[in-house]
Amino acid sequence: MSDYRSASTQDARVTPSAPGSRMARRAAGSPPPPPDDRPPRGHRGGGDNGQGKMRVLAWVSIAATTVMVAGALTGYTVYRDAFGNITQKSVKEDIINPRPRDTGALNVLLVGSDTRAGKGNARYGQQIARTADAGGKRTDTIILMHISPNRDKARLISFPRDSMVQIPRCKNETTKAEMAPRRDMINSAYNSGGIACTISTIETLTQIRINHFVEVDFSGFKNIVDALGGIEICLKSGVNDKASHLVLPPGKSLLNGEKALGYVRLRHYGDGSDIQRIKRQQIFLSKVIAKATSSELLTDLGKLTGFIKAAAGSVTMDPELANDTQQLIDIATSAKELTAGGVQLTTIPWLPDPQDPNRVVWKQPDASALWASVISDTEIATPAPSASASTKPKVTPKPEQVKVQVLNGTTTPGKAREVADELAKQGFNVVGVGNYQAAGGASLPTSEIRYAKGATTGADYAAVLSGAVVPKPAPEAGKVTTTNLQPYTSTVTAGAGLKGAPLIQLVVGSDFKSVKVTKLPDSVNNSTITASDQKNVCT
Repeated sequence: MSDYRSASTQDARVTPSAPGSRMARRAAGSPPPPPDDRPPRGHRGGGDNGQGKMRVLAWVSIAATTVMVAGALTGYTVYRDAFGNITQKSVKEDIINPRPRDTGALNVLLVGSDTRAGKGNARYGQQIARTADAGGKRTDTIILMHISPNRDKARLISFPRDSMVQIPRCKNETTKAEMAPRRDMINSAYNSGGIACTISTIETLTQIRINHFVEVDFSGFKNIVDALGGIEICLKSGVNDKASHLVLPPGKSLLNGEKALGYVRLRHYGDGSDIQRIKRQQIFLSKVIAKATSSELLTDLGKLTGFIKAAAGSVTMDPELANDTQQLIDIATSAKELTAGGVQLTTIPWLPDPQDPNRVVWKQPDASALWASVISDTEIATPAPSASASTKPKVTPKPEQVKVQVLNGTTTPGKAREVADELAKQGFNVVGVGNYQAAGGASLPTSEIRYAKGATTGADYAAVLSGAVVPKPAPEAGKVTTTNLQPYTSTVTAGAGLKGAPLIQLVVGSDFKSVKVTKLPDSVNNSTITASDQKNVCT
């Protein structure tokens, strides 16, 4: 069996669905969004009509809440009873699409509702906000918070609310009737199908398993900021904006909850673009994270108590998270490790939608690379077993110095080239692809990493490769026999191996999941900020 009959084969486990094909903007039987669900024309470069729509407020509030809940529990579990005030909502029975595998990481969907229903929320909308169901609900913004299995790194990925994507079949939140799939704005999933449809949409598009969710509304945001004692921001120029009811001088200002609300909704400032506004929100959130994880909060019992009460009374969670004390403590433990330096905030790379320049689509393949990095972040770091495990490594090569031969040990055509392409993208020096014939012609059950018995540094080079694939094979001495071996060529520029470096074989078995993605496209890196770098930034 040649390995090259299906060279273009893609692994669905690391290649999420792209935004949908040309379909009706609204499918039959799907309830239309309320009138203010659509942002103003020219939203990327223009201003707002100032009618209090605050489309991105919860972007900040829910992420802040999750970090604060975690921080409050750290070392102070005596206060856990306060979390009995968390509103709970069970949705797992309403998720009707196949779900991705659980990788061991913690993925929490942070959703902010712009509903005007409820105490303190109606004042921020137009007249319809004060009637009936307050004009429906939408997600201001959706954030995926990914915490690594080691609980030492976090990435908060923001989805633009006007992203045009393929919404899968979902249950209507009110009637429970099944709604047909459709191409629509991503926040319409929440409008019609609630949090269950939003979870299913994100899982279908990214192939990332959502473990839990957290929701917050406008009032919850204010309460949390006030409980932290306010957040300090810095402006390059003063603000006097009637639309957001905000007046601030240039330089530093300490914002209470009400002023913070105006700040995160501010449009008439700078160039008025959404991009600049999102950057301001990310910097604001970075300051929230820094304050929520500071010793100033965690060692002041009075502030901590107020904070816990505000956080608990401001969020809605799934009962699996709200009632799982150990899980909350696990998050708390990670929060202790997740100082502001370990938190990155990323806006998914996007392009204008060819069908409507006032909407966006996710930039591919860059977005897929971002999802792959989350999916492949699966294992708690442990020393890789090897023949030299009991001794200090003789060399510590970089990926570009590791010469790799990828062999297909499965019955799936094209698997070797598929894996080779992914390794090359991560910098490995792939030199050949071919096949390995397992006994009886069946697929090799588990992947293997091999090096020549006489290679004195073979285990060290093999360990680098072992740490880059999921699951992690234990390197073994003794190379295998190949068939259909061919030189590997790629459009990706890979490094060159060191002279005299041993050849390492990766034999792909049926258990192979993915190559770990650590090198991300420039579009992802350029749309990412690190929380700890934002302390003295003025916008």
